[in-house]
Amino acid sequence: MANAVNRPKDTFRLGMLLYDTRYRSLTIQIVVFALVVAGAAWLIDNTVQNLAALGKDFDFGFLSMRAGYDIAQRLIPYSQNDTHLRALLVGLMNTLLIAVMGCILATVVGVIVGILRLSSNWLVARLMTIYVEMFRNVPILLWILLFFTAFTEASPAPAVFRGDEGQGLLLGLVAITNRYTAIPDIGVTRGLGSVDLGLFSLNLTFAAIVGVIVISLWLRGRMIRHAAAVQEATGRRPTTWWKSLLIVILPVTLLGWWMGVHLLVPTISGFNFTGGVNVPNAFMALWLALSFYTGAFIAEIVRAGILAVSRGQTEAAFALGLRPRRTMSLVVLPQALRVIVPPLISQFLNLTKNSSLAIAVGYLDLRGTLGGITLNQTGRELECVLLMMLIYLMVSLVISGAMNVYNSRVKLKER
Repeated sequence: MANAVNRPKDTFRLGMLLYDTRYRSLTIQIVVFALVVAGAAWLIDNTVQNLAALGKDFDFGFLSMRAGYDIAQRLIPYSQNDTHLRALLVGLMNTLLIAVMGCILATVVGVIVGILRLSSNWLVARLMTIYVEMFRNVPILLWILLFFTAFTEASPAPAVFRGDEGQGLLLGLVAITNRYTAIPDIGVTRGLGSVDLGLFSLNLTFAAIVGVIVISLWLRGRMIRHAAAVQEATGRRPTTWWKSLLIVILPVTLLGWWMGVHLLVPTISGFNFTGGVNVPNAFMALWLALSFYTGAFIAEIVRAGILAVSRGQTEAAFALGLRPRRTMSLVVLPQALRVIVPPLISQFLNLTKNSSLAIAVGYLDLRGTLGGITLNQTGRELECVLLMMLIYLMVSLVISGAMNVYNSRVKLKER
């Protein structure tokens, strides 16, 4: 029997970087990385040389200069004497506002329409099909312009409501005019004041209400998880609906009662409404157009997710005595979420990026402030565009990250 001998280790040779599988992949990655870095360095050097030839440099110092223009809708204090950086923040807040409100309304519309498209009622299903096909096959810019035209041309002037004593208001609360939409505001008798944080001031009253709501929802979530654990252990699920209502509604109701929260209904005074909030028609048109346009795509995603669930699940739920509505909410939709959420993320990102079309109706978001007026006043095209791209990228990554966390919680888990 031959004795095994240790093979001598191969000495490293330069050719092994290409022909040895142990080193080849690493070599290719290093070469590709070097080419990318070299390409980026050439692009940057070429840009700097072209800017120098035009007598320009690459500098973000313009952000500290006086803006000199007004912004009609703003969520934080702002005046013409503030800097371009402050105007950028105002535009960013307007973008985030339209993105959040648009995603919420688009999701609600999409889920409802997606479910109704599967209705056994022929008329309802066909009407939802018409909505989906009409909205998703017409460019979003045209919908924005159409909604804006409807608000500005088909709505009456504020002075028309004078003397009506609220009779011309929708539900006695909302007035749609050709300049703005007057909606109720919330007033408090005992406010908690605000704290100046430099870039913006924090309204302690609003923060307290939001904090109570968040804590209530967290407590409700713990209660639901406890009920699920009891059901898993005993087979019987404790009654939770009245406890959920109590946990969510009672704390914020008591806080609102202590603060003296009341509704400020808009009233006509002279030629304008006072007492409420006058929302510009540009915002209303952009919000509704983005929401209904994106809602059409979400409806198809929801419909596909529901159809992806085996029909046997529905039949089993019916056999257990569950009604169709409970079957949809407790059996079908939870399973369909693992199919719905991934493409839903893309729709949220599309809505956020499509909000940059607000410039078409004069709504000053990030595109209108940094990429519009600031860019034209300062002549810093490259800096403004790069900064705007970076901000949109960061916002999109935050949305994608948050939705991916939610997706990991609802996806199918193997045992």
